[in-house]
Amino acid sequence: MCSVMGCCGSGTDMEEFKTGFDRTISRGPDDSRIIDTGKGLLGFHRLSIMGLTSHGMQPFELDGSYVVCNGEIYGFKKYKNMLIQKGYIFKSDSDCEILLPMYREYNTDMFPMLDAEFACIIYDGRTHEYIAARDPIGIRPLYYGYNENGTILFASEPKNLVGLADKIMPFPPGHYYKGGKFISYCDIAKTDSICNDNVETACRNIHDKLIAGVEKRLIADAKVGFLLSGGLDSSLVCSIAAKKSDKPIKTFAIGMSGDAIDLKYARQVADYIGSDHTEVYMTPNDVISSLDELIHLLGTYDITTIRAGMGMYLVCKAIHEKTDIRVILTGEISDELFGYKYTDFAPSAEEFQKEAQKRISELHMYDVLRADRCISVNSLEARVPFGDIDFVKYVMSLDPEIKLNKYGKGKYLLRRAFQNKGYLPDEILYREKAAFSDAVGHSMVDYLKEYAQKQYSDKEFKEKCQNYTHARPFTKESLLYREIFEKYYPGQSEMIVDFWMPNRAWKGCDVNDPSARVLANYGDSGK
Repeated sequence: MCSVMGCCGSGTDMEEFKTGFDRTISRGPDDSRIIDTGKGLLGFHRLSIMGLTSHGMQPFELDGSYVVCNGEIYGFKKYKNMLIQKGYIFKSDSDCEILLPMYREYNTDMFPMLDAEFACIIYDGRTHEYIAARDPIGIRPLYYGYNENGTILFASEPKNLVGLADKIMPFPPGHYYKGGKFISYCDIAKTDSICNDNVETACRNIHDKLIAGVEKRLIADAKVGFLLSGGLDSSLVCSIAAKKSDKPIKTFAIGMSGDAIDLKYARQVADYIGSDHTEVYMTPNDVISSLDELIHLLGTYDITTIRAGMGMYLVCKAIHEKTDIRVILTGEISDELFGYKYTDFAPSAEEFQKEAQKRISELHMYDVLRADRCISVNSLEARVPFGDIDFVKYVMSLDPEIKLNKYGKGKYLLRRAFQNKGYLPDEILYREKAAFSDAVGHSMVDYLKEYAQKQYSDKEFKEKCQNYTHARPFTKESLLYREIFEKYYPGQSEMIVDFWMPNRAWKGCDVNDPSARVLANYGDSGK
């Protein structure tokens, strides 16, 4: 999961730039380079995934233009062959080397053409301007801010820009920056027209499109592994991959040493698909001792992001330390498309769709952010099959009436799509959903809440909460996270729009904790 950074103007202090950029060197430990374009600086930390030779090192150059890109361009060989026919010469097998020729041929019209998870910065040597862009979901991170001279800076993480920019904000997904403006090229959460496919047709297409999304993400020159929680989403990704692989895939699961719900289900799935499975255990001490570091690397104060980040960070740390795997496939983004436990309370199909649109448009601040940071800080690359552009566009276009939980089981369309096809046993395929932060063991969240409770008296809690206007803390746990966040990112709380919470306007969802455990329909999720 590489790191990129750009300062889009002259007169930049190289050492200052390098100091900020090196804060994310773990994203790309294989090689590093900073170049002076004559009109600013571009930096690249490389994690070698495609085109492993030195020729794949960035920035790529074409007639005085440069590009740095943290990304995977799926199906890039189609464009590469087309560009070769136009006379372009390529020096590497890197997918990102096509970007400058594509820009030369299509200008900013290239961005909607890409089937990709990417964040890139281009210096156009002909016009001496900078262009930046980010994929429609925001799977690859990108942030921006302005220095004291008014020059815009871009970087993979906000920690790169602390001290260099006054206000740091996420680069909007599905946009490109050119001529001082952010311009939308794809609003993936927006549906122009409703697809009226019936349940049978919808399930068939969901099945085919998800398989395609997994299949294209298995292509890598580096070794690939899989996070397996034992829940529906990660289990499906692993099962599809296992069927496509000619040898056992490597799967990893994590849980608390005492009450891990997920571990038993993950083991069951691993046995069923025949994966080479590893279990990682974490202790109460691991949880508390990692909290400060976790919030620093996440760059958030959000409760559910931090809770869910704990298990993901520790399992990825184990993968990094004990294996030579470089690519990790995950099960994120299914909930936003097919529904959470709380969306069972949606009062109408229209409200369900509005909620899905909101969650998809904000993904880059929550689940996607968590996956990116926890994986990349451990020098791994995340790939997200449920975030496949074609898959997301299709599911979002379906009539929300058939996505409502009218079947006695959430995510029914996804479950039915893979029913009786040998991918998973029914007890996994129809397992009740449990959020990752709960399923690693209910005790983990309990330890965190108990720890936070001991940090403040009731009086201190009330007084300290008043220090904040944006996203004001509302529990001692949220205050603890906010104070740690402010230590590393002072005054940057607006990077996150608010706390991730169920839609409290809906009946049954007016709760004071993001965990599904507090909802009336939690049921067998914790078993």
